[in-house]
Amino acid sequence: MKPLATMCTLIVLLAACGREPVDEFAGWNGRWVLVNYWAEWCAPCRDEIPELNLLHENGDALGLVVLGVNYDGLQGERLQALANEMDIRFPLLSEDPRGRWELPLPGVLPSTLVIDPDGDLSDVLVGPHTYESFIRVINGTAET
Repeated sequence: MKPLATMCTLIVLLAACGREPVDEFAGWNGRWVLVNYWAEWCAPCRDEIPELNLLHENGDALGLVVLGVNYDGLQGERLQALANEMDIRFPLLSEDPRGRWELPLPGVLPSTLVIDPDGDLSDVLVGPHTYESFIRVINGTAET
């Protein structure tokens, strides 16, 4: 891994350990990345969070990273308090990365961007998914 990528990864992972919002979307090349859009008022989002937490907890073994984006754009202490209240255990991005792939704001929640290990957009999942359905998508065995 290149030194800059290693440093970015270290910074991001340190931030994620304290569940501080993550500013960088770098250093995860070589891994699948799920970027999940969620909101407090979205009941299916609330149902999906435990599935994403489980994916996050098994991320190293699965070769993936789970990141969240608050649909309402909450930041700072408000975002951290809500993440604690909703028991979100995966890192939250402080900036929405969808511009990298020239995507509009999702029109349905939850929505999840599936980024392949080369950093390319592989899929956009709309609606709630389970741990197993996310794994099938990563393994290329699911219809989305």
